[in-house]
Amino acid sequence: MNQNFNAYSQYYDLLYKDKDYNAESEYIKNTIRQYKAQAKTLLELGAGTGKHAEILTEFGFSVTGIERSADMVSIAKKINNENLEFHVADITHFKLENKFDVATSLFHVISYLTENTALINTFKNVHNHLNEKGLFIFDVWYSPAVYHQTPEKRTKKLKSDSLEITRYATPEIHTNKNLVDVNYKIEIEELSTHKITEFEEKHPMRHFSTPEIELLAISTGFKLLHSEAFLTKEKPSIHTWGVCYVLEKI
Repeated sequence: MNQNFNAYSQYYDLLYKDKDYNAESEYIKNTIRQYKAQAKTLLELGAGTGKHAEILTEFGFSVTGIERSADMVSIAKKINNENLEFHVADITHFKLENKFDVATSLFHVISYLTENTALINTFKNVHNHLNEKGLFIFDVWYSPAVYHQTPEKRTKKLKSDSLEITRYATPEIHTNKNLVDVNYKIEIEELSTHKITEFEEKHPMRHFSTPEIELLAISTGFKLLHSEAFLTKEKPSIHTWGVCYVLEKI
């Protein structure tokens, strides 16, 4: 997995300030209660700055977050909550002493695993860290939608009291690899001085079909319980860019 979010981890929360963390956390809580009502402990892969994790503790979960960006973990650790802890680690080969009732991986973190070896290692690692019949809940880019809609260039502008950020996203499609390289160019203007900083990053994103996820699950000790459109709960289709999968440890 490439080094992503290196340069703009400090601007991450501003870039995604319009993301509805409350609705997403509520959705995850309801999904967990549907399949494992008594779950208490939760492992989050790719925890970022801890937004989902903090809200999930309000629903009664004790949450441990794994995040490879030390900068993001330093932000997350500023949250004062005894039911939260965060570790700097790679989701493909971390090792913790505890086991958990549920593991989650949100915001397409699994789609950043572009190599089969990384995927298999991550799923096996999750399996090792789950209690008996533990759940693994994650969302990914969905191949039928990617091929039908085709990724396109996008521009996003956001402003805080001190900064204005403009992010340009240019996709590069690799059809035979189920892969889209999202090339970001980011401009950050300091409003007080009008100084502009620019940098670029490439974010390779893999997309998946349901048979592919089911095969991956079977080969790493899971069974596929359910798939649906993330948040809307609709049946996955060519219009569903993000699909949520629920796996159970066997």
